[in-house]
Amino acid sequence: MTGVFGRAGVGSGGLRELAASFVVPGPAGVAVRDRLRVSESDAAVLTEVGAYLGSLAATDLAERCRQGLAHDAASRAVRKRSLTGRSSARWAGSITKATHDQWALARRGQVAHLAWLRTEIASIEARLARPLGAKADKGAGLVRGYGSRVEWHAKSRRLQTLKDRLTVVEADGAAGRVHVVRGGKQLANTRHHLQAAGLDEQAWRERWRSERMFLAADGESGKRFGNETIRVTDTGQVSLQLPAPLAHLADAPHGRYLLDATVRFRHRGQEWRDRITVNRAVAYRIHHDTVRGRWYLTASWQRAAAPVLPLQAALARGVVGVDMNDDHLAAWHLDVHGNPVGEPQRFFYDLSGSTAHRDAQIRHALTRLLYHTRRCGAAAIAIEDLGFTEGTSREKHGRNKRFRRLISRFPTAKLRARLVSMAAEQDIAIVAVDPAYTSRWGAQHWQKPLTTPRRKPSWHDAASIAIGRRALGYPIRLGAPPRPLRHWGRTAPPPHDQSDRVGHRTAQARPDTREREETRPHIPGPRTGCAPPGRGAKAGDQAAQHRSGHPAEHGSWQQDSLPLSL
Repeated sequence: MTGVFGRAGVGSGGLRELAASFVVPGPAGVAVRDRLRVSESDAAVLTEVGAYLGSLAATDLAERCRQGLAHDAASRAVRKRSLTGRSSARWAGSITKATHDQWALARRGQVAHLAWLRTEIASIEARLARPLGAKADKGAGLVRGYGSRVEWHAKSRRLQTLKDRLTVVEADGAAGRVHVVRGGKQLANTRHHLQAAGLDEQAWRERWRSERMFLAADGESGKRFGNETIRVTDTGQVSLQLPAPLAHLADAPHGRYLLDATVRFRHRGQEWRDRITVNRAVAYRIHHDTVRGRWYLTASWQRAAAPVLPLQAALARGVVGVDMNDDHLAAWHLDVHGNPVGEPQRFFYDLSGSTAHRDAQIRHALTRLLYHTRRCGAAAIAIEDLGFTEGTSREKHGRNKRFRRLISRFPTAKLRARLVSMAAEQDIAIVAVDPAYTSRWGAQHWQKPLTTPRRKPSWHDAASIAIGRRALGYPIRLGAPPRPLRHWGRTAPPPHDQSDRVGHRTAQARPDTREREETRPHIPGPRTGCAPPGRGAKAGDQAAQHRSGHPAEHGSWQQDSLPLSL
């Protein structure tokens, strides 16, 4: 996406200060899932228990929302004691914790919505105050005016709508009142549009019932297999503690129900087994997918906070610069001196279709990127620290609906989170860099020099080099003094037309320097386009290395691990 946002950062007032690159911390938790091939009797019991606990969770959430900002530890203890009598102490603890997390998430969303409303109102007011058709002046801090009287009138009406909405949200925020829907607001709205969603009432009710069920239990370190409420043994046997009113459904001692189905976590299974054998906490969640008609068990646990790898250590073997786009990842391997090595790589994905399809496409593209990084021998991937919170504003890109939709559908947060978690398993560090000007400067300084008859780098390929060089701490453009290239023993060419009128090379190799510039010996062999350095038709001709437009200058070349610039 640098091809879009890199251009927007340049203004008449000068360039903004770039943020320092940093290594992204690894994931703090792990979650794995496996299918539960339950029998009909097991499915009936799980449905009854989940619906009963879901009704308790709904009651507790309503009580928590009524308390608002007056909530404290004492009120939570009262709610937990009330739930304990109708379920058990452990189920009550899981329900109250889930309620607290859901309320806190809604509260954070409310704060973010308030900030967005205030930003939109300020932006519209600033543009309404400008004359019609006025141009923007970034140096003076002036935004552009609206293009016509019709647009101005429509925006003035939208301004009043946003102000009314802001008044309501501010009142809710002051009172600590949040709006939460157990089961999801989107699914609740689908009830009024069943035909458009391709559902009938019965199918919708099954999905609604499934989403409102509660079958989740937090882990407890020191307890048997790390969880007493939903217990999974090292052999994959699953059992759960039944609530007191449903104790008659038990088929095992101590009011427990033992499922016929077993689980076997193939992904991170050994890590999960190592935890439960020493009775370390593992949280479980049982979920019913009504679309597929399947039951799943998700296990999650926290990892010990690992120290963040120093930036220099992460970049000790070079880096793979990655430019994220709406349909592919553009990657190029750079050595420790910032020189592009090999050929550019592109990993495509399709973001159309269902959520599951998009998620699978992202995972597949990231998997290929990680394999490419390991093949290159690099231990770090450089990406842009993107956040499209301001880029999707209607006031910034109002008439360009296609562009706004492109930004809105681009999964920056999900892609980065998945890349960090997947790279941690491969011992690959993720380095985040400032995204400013990477696309503009990359195309300006790298796209044309790297273009050959057999390789035509795109704007995004050049941006990946700029991202990698910024991660390594080098300027994007070729600076002085440059260093010799591999085998050729020559420094970077002068600017412009590479003639002597602009001066000699900025860094001439000393006579005692290895790979210094000298006539290369001619080695007999086939004259092919892919002949290695030192074996071409003009190997001993210095004019081929100094004169612009010479045919030998357009042959394939390979860069050394020596820096082009400092």
